[in-house]
Amino acid sequence: MIIHHLNCGCMCPLGGALYDGFSKGVHAHLACHCLLLETQRHGLVLVDTGFGTTDMRQPRQNIPAFFRLLNNIQHRESLTALAQVKALGFQAEDVRHIVLTHLDFDHAGGLTDFPQAQIHLLQREIDTAQQRHSWLTRERYRPGQWQAVSGWQGYAAEGEQWFGFDAVTALRGLPPEILLIPLAGHTLGHAGVAIQHSDGWLLHGGDAWFYRGEIGQPERHCTPGLRFYQWMMAMDNGARRVNQQRLRELALTQGKEVRLFCSHDAQELRALQEG
Repeated sequence: MIIHHLNCGCMCPLGGALYDGFSKGVHAHLACHCLLLETQRHGLVLVDTGFGTTDMRQPRQNIPAFFRLLNNIQHRESLTALAQVKALGFQAEDVRHIVLTHLDFDHAGGLTDFPQAQIHLLQREIDTAQQRHSWLTRERYRPGQWQAVSGWQGYAAEGEQWFGFDAVTALRGLPPEILLIPLAGHTLGHAGVAIQHSDGWLLHGGDAWFYRGEIGQPERHCTPGLRFYQWMMAMDNGARRVNQQRLRELALTQGKEVRLFCSHDAQELRALQEG
């Protein structure tokens, strides 16, 4: 399996280092970390899609004004997963599967760019996105990004154990090296995606945490901007904090075997891209 680390969106909110911990100017730089997996027998697999082509060309159509302004989303079509798949010499139809951590607008915006792909995620995330009972769920879940999409594969949040976590195994049509790890909190149906490769495991933690200082050390450290943002966006803050602590312990005890990263930390993304 060949693994590509892609940045499928750029958000530059006001706050600089108060958000990302490194920017020198007034704007921060947050990534949308996605994966493209080249498998031997199952075609290409995307893990999350970031923003899609329609989001970049017509941002008002799918992305709510509140988040366009708060996150200062950059509208560059070159950042879409589709553009980057093509830059690697593939076509949209080569992407046969998409595994989603959750359905937030900055993770699922590219679904319509890959109409032939099967979409894998926790069933509870599908159900919650369809209900949209609160202001936050109406803003974060944007049906225009995915209502016309078919090929949904929903899974119960249960299964075998993976380093002490429940793991959804045997994803339909996917190799056994790809697992869904239920990590409720940011959304009720949020999941990490674990991938076994020649050197061990990768865990794409999605939005289970937002900043590199939250995982990999005994004490949690997070910038003020991201600490507030993840609190604001969490649908179950208690579950989020519990799962963060479990992930912190996983990183400390199994760090040689499992490499963890989240969706929006640009420095984590750069380190993985550089190998």
